Amino acid sequence: MAKVLEGKVAVVTGAGRGIGRGEAMALAAAGAKVVVNDLGGGGNGVGSDAAPAQQVVDEIKAVGGEAIANFDSVAEVESAGRIIQTAVDHFGRIDILVNNAGILRDRMVFNMSDEEWDIVLKVHLYGHFYCARAASRHMRAQKWGRIINTSSSAGLGSTFGQANYGAAKEGIIGLTRQIARDMAKYNTTCNAIRPTAATRLTLSPELIANWERAGLTDIKERVEANQPDDISPFIIFLCTEAASNISGRTFSVAGGEIGLYSEPVPEKTIYKKGRWTVDELLDIAPHTLGQGLKVLGIE
Repeated sequence: MAKVLEGKVAVVTGAGRGIGRGEAMALAAAGAKVVVNDLGGGGNGVGSDAAPAQQVVDEIKAVGGEAIANFDSVAEVESAGRIIQTAVDHFGRIDILVNNAGILRDRMVFNMSDEEWDIVLKVHLYGHFYCARAASRHMRAQKWGRIINTSSSAGLGSTFGQANYGAAKEGIIGLTRQIARDMAKYNTTCNAIRPTAATRLTLSPELIANWERAGLTDIKERVEANQPDDISPFIIFLCTEAASNISGRTFSVAGGEIGLYSEPVPEKTIYKKGRWTVDELLDIAPHTLGQGLKVLGIE
């Protein structure tokens, strides 16, 4: 790979395994110095282990790259700040942030506990915000930066038992747009991806069980067909000058298929002067706004 990111400093959260590991390895291969962050907990966020992040650092160094491990959690403001500060302290700056860290606490919405809701939002949505805010302060000062956030098709209603995860991942899309606007004048872009790849989260026993109960075996097969390292080439592209005009957008990335999502626009509109009455809506809406619509989750 060409050293297209020579001299840049990158932070990748959740980089000890799966997609994050592939992103960290690819960034290093492209010439960036990399902070490999991973708390090292289980897929449910419980526990910690320094080994996954350190192993990726060792792999990067073994092929001549520069990297350092960080074991802080993204879910708390102070520890998220330390992740970014690690890059500044050891490499002098931060140019690229890839927000990838995540956990799952799957449960059907009617059984989901407050704790299961809170922890998933903290790791995903809050974690993205905490790290992006800390990094953006440096990017603003140096007038250059790249922030890449990790969303999911779960927010589009493609899964079951993931109200917490889907809500967090769709919140990340809105966060991405706002960061892009806030940072545009500082030559800093922010984009999001909805990746599809076989990882310990996407192939968790709980999620597979939900798919099987719903008869969605084709989803499992599609996930298994895509590897975590397939995601990283597009990440590298988004970090280059060639992508300097791309910001605030969302992409699907799955194996050899990369797609640009359209931005939401009203699909249908009804209009009258003044306020609609309930009787009018009962008469008109089913044959206009509601025509042809299907209940999500029922084929």
